[in-house]
Amino acid sequence: MTYVVGYGPHENDRGAIELACQLARSVPQPVVAVSVVPRGWGTPAAAGTDREFAHWAESIGVESAARAAADLARHPDIDGSAIWVPGRSVPQTLLEQAVERDAEILVVASSGDAEPGRIRLTSKTDRLLHSSTVPVAIAPRDYETALGVTRVTVAFRDDDRSWSLLTRVAEICRRSSARLRVVTFLVSPVRRPVTSDVSHAETQVIDLWATQAASAQAEAAAHLASMGFTSANLDMVTAGGPDWGAAIASIDWTDGDLLVLGSSSTHRLAQVFLGSSASKIVRHATVPVVIVPGSAAD
Repeated sequence: MTYVVGYGPHENDRGAIELACQLARSVPQPVVAVSVVPRGWGTPAAAGTDREFAHWAESIGVESAARAAADLARHPDIDGSAIWVPGRSVPQTLLEQAVERDAEILVVASSGDAEPGRIRLTSKTDRLLHSSTVPVAIAPRDYETALGVTRVTVAFRDDDRSWSLLTRVAEICRRSSARLRVVTFLVSPVRRPVTSDVSHAETQVIDLWATQAASAQAEAAAHLASMGFTSANLDMVTAGGPDWGAAIASIDWTDGDLLVLGSSSTHRLAQVFLGSSASKIVRHATVPVVIVPGSAAD
C-alpha cells in the first residue's frame, strides 16, 4: 500500500506532499510523488518532432521529480520517493499509477487560485473525482503541518453508504489513535425573498430534520460504542446554520484535523462523485478533505 501524490511543477503542489506525509505519520505507508508529463505522438511522420518533444517532456519531468524529492526531504521521518511518467491525460495516468502502486489514498493539491487555507478544485482534479475508484485527499492551498492526523471528522447523513463509511473510518481511527468526530450538518431552508420570517411549514421541516439527526446520532454513537469508542476518543456533533459556510464554521477546526466525505449515494457508478452537499462542504472546508468513493466505503 502507498500514498500516491499527484505532483506538478507548481509551488502550490507542495501542500499535497505535506498532506501525504501527515497521513503517513498516522498510518505508515510509503509516499510516492508522481509527476505526469505529456506523451509524444509516436507516429513515423512526426518522428523528428516527437524526439524533440520527448526530450522537452523528459526535462520537465526530471525537474518536477527533483522538486518533489526536495519537498519530501523536508520530512526525513517519511519513506518517500518521487518519479515522473509520460501520459496523455494527467487524471487517467494518476489513476493508473494509483492502481499499479496499490494506493490507499490519492493525494492532490488545491488550485493555485484558491485562497490560502481553502480548497478549490482544478479542472484536472474535478475530472479525477469523477473517475477515481480510490479515495482522493485534497490539501488546502499552502497547507503545512508537522503533525499526524489527530482527529478525523466524518460527515454523517444516515444512509447505507454513510454507515459503511463511518465503520471504515472508525477502524482507521483505532489503528492511528486519532480521535473520531461524527458530524451531521443541518442547513436551514433558503428564506423566501419577500420576508426574513420562517414559515410554519419550514419550521416543521427544520424540527423534523433535527429530530431525525438526533436519532441517527444516537444510533451511530451506540454502534461506535460497540466498537470500543468512548467519550475519551469520540465526539458526536450536530452542526447547524443558515448556510453551509455558517454550519461548517460553527464547529472547531484545528491543525491535525481531517474531514472525510462519502461520494454521492445517488450516483450509479462506484466512483468518487461530489453531490451538491459535498461540493458545498468542500468549498467551505478549512482542513484537508478526503472523499471516499462508494466502492471503497461499502
